[in-house]
Amino acid sequence: MTVLTQTIASDPPRTRWGQLGLGLVAMMAISSPQYVWTLFVKPFQSTTGADLPSIQITFSLLIVLQTGLSPLQGWMVDRFGSRLLITVGCLLSGLGWISSAYISGIWGLYLTYGLFCGVGTGIVYVGIVGLMVRWFPDRRGFAAGVVAAGYGFGAILTTFPIDSMIASAGYQSTLVTFGAILGIVGALAALGLREPAAGEVESARPLAAAPSVKDVAPTAMLKTPVFWLLFVMMTMMSTGGLMVISQFASFAKSFGVADTVVFGLAALPFALTFDRVTNGLTRPFFGWVSDRIGREYTMLIAFMLEAASIWMLLQFRDNAALFVLLSGVVFFGWGEIFSLFPSTLTDTFGTRNATTNYGFLYMAQGIGSVLGGPVAAMVYGSTGSWLPVFGLIIAMDAITALLAVFVLKPMRANYLARR
Repeated sequence: MTVLTQTIASDPPRTRWGQLGLGLVAMMAISSPQYVWTLFVKPFQSTTGADLPSIQITFSLLIVLQTGLSPLQGWMVDRFGSRLLITVGCLLSGLGWISSAYISGIWGLYLTYGLFCGVGTGIVYVGIVGLMVRWFPDRRGFAAGVVAAGYGFGAILTTFPIDSMIASAGYQSTLVTFGAILGIVGALAALGLREPAAGEVESARPLAAAPSVKDVAPTAMLKTPVFWLLFVMMTMMSTGGLMVISQFASFAKSFGVADTVVFGLAALPFALTFDRVTNGLTRPFFGWVSDRIGREYTMLIAFMLEAASIWMLLQFRDNAALFVLLSGVVFFGWGEIFSLFPSTLTDTFGTRNATTNYGFLYMAQGIGSVLGGPVAAMVYGSTGSWLPVFGLIIAMDAITALLAVFVLKPMRANYLARR
């Protein structure tokens, strides 16, 4: 009995770090449909004959489905379990790439790359984030940041191989090959995931930034001003990052730096790879910071960094080396939204409905994809310049940073005090 007790007491710490590792792998496996999308824009334009705004609807559709269905997907994960749903999501994401290799028209692209990848990545993303905030009540910001980093880091391993394979074998073969590999790898990792058992993580004490709170159902959460402020803030921050992701190749070519050689590498794939590194590192880093100094103060620092780095990117847009380096800083100031917002939401509304609740907040990403994708492309088309688009994003970043400290912080404190 003593040995059994000691085994049970020592196993949960090892178990939850193992779960974190599996979640990280599954997230890495589903990141490429979003983060290397820009490499397929030109080939899809050539195949379908569609203009840039029409092609970019695919990207927005992916994000809208990834986020718009997330409340339902979160509920399904809570109802039927993480393992089954996340496994299906990984397979759907791979199927989206494989099937899009055989399309010939724009609607085929929407129904394959947009539909399957959007639904699949949404199930995986919401399911894993919701699972990790349950496993780590004492390190919510950090744990959410680690798995979100997987989503940012995943394309590091695929950007150069995909860019090279497109050039050598064509985009169709690239989609089939990588769709199969990533779908299978993600599904195998997902098969090892599970929910924490009763009493398994209760001994982990939340830090000051993540106090224990009463659980709030989604219907009650949707009636609170705190949730809607978080929703607006996440929408504004999502817009800028998704604009850069979806339009990166277009504005890099417009600035004349896409094909310039930087440190022996072509600027465009080099920047995309470097951006994945900083986009991944920022998520656990700022999640860890927020566990210690508070979510809102961390938002102020990170969002102001985002605004400043975009402004500097514009100032040095003719210098290819600085353009690449500053693009990495841009993503370091943006990617942390995927650790700060889910941890703030769980701190406020509890863990029992964490997956479903985050599903509702994650819908803000869908609105940001529309504003940063086809809407940004239309603004560029009407003005002939990317400068107005970047100016709007800088303003939204700065406004969101100020809202975090001067509006969200007192509003959230008052809400928690009343409860």
